Amino acid sequence: MSFANNLKQLPKVSHLAALQLVDAEGSVVATIENKPGQAGSLAVYNHLGQLFGAITADAARKGLELYAEHVEEARAHPGRHPHIDRLLKLVEAPQPQTLRVKHQFALDE
Repeated sequence: MSFANNLKQLPKVSHLAALQLVDAEGSVVATIENKPGQAGSLAVYNHLGQLFGAITADAARKGLELYAEHVEEARAHPGRHPHIDRLLKLVEAPQPQTLRVKHQFALDE
């Protein structure tokens, strides 16, 4: 399935303003915002956090499946897709790594 089709199957993220990824030391290593160009990644990482409880190597493998055709492009052009690059690094890491997911909820106005 394509990335666009996979996104249609994921839970909606309109209630989120952003999501932060936090490493074992408690440092925020990335923020994925609910804005054009990042909303798809927000949906993927939110889903992975719900399924796995954190972003682990197993979660990363599932995430790469969800990104579908974009993974090949990310491999060919490192840095162009940083959210995919992060998942690739987790899968390839010699030591298991875990990133906690911290939600930032959108405020009703």
